[in-house]
Amino acid sequence: MTASAPLLLALLPGLHLALALGLAVWTLLFLFRIVLTWYPRVDLSQGVMWLVGAPTEPLLAVTRRLIQPIGGVDVTPVVWVGLISLLRELLVGQQGLLTQVLLRSQALA
Repeated sequence: MTASAPLLLALLPGLHLALALGLAVWTLLFLFRIVLTWYPRVDLSQGVMWLVGAPTEPLLAVTRRLIQPIGGVDVTPVVWVGLISLLRELLVGQQGLLTQVLLRSQALA
């Protein structure tokens, strides 16, 4: 083990929690965007809607250039919900990479 390994192991629970919460919040924001597609007149740059629009729009704008609307419906928020859910499961899910490293480090301690 290197000298920085104990430090990394000490930071792992906080990193795991922060990543899990961050990905969950991001998923919720994209789910809100899916619901807001039903209301096309909602201005995402005004008031509380800015909290949903500001973190999601940069990713959606890039994705819209790659994925065209299907039948006039913007499917890019659905794509991002799927990608973020996959990433969350791979990293911090029950069998996720960080979860397994965390469990192994706790078993060795």
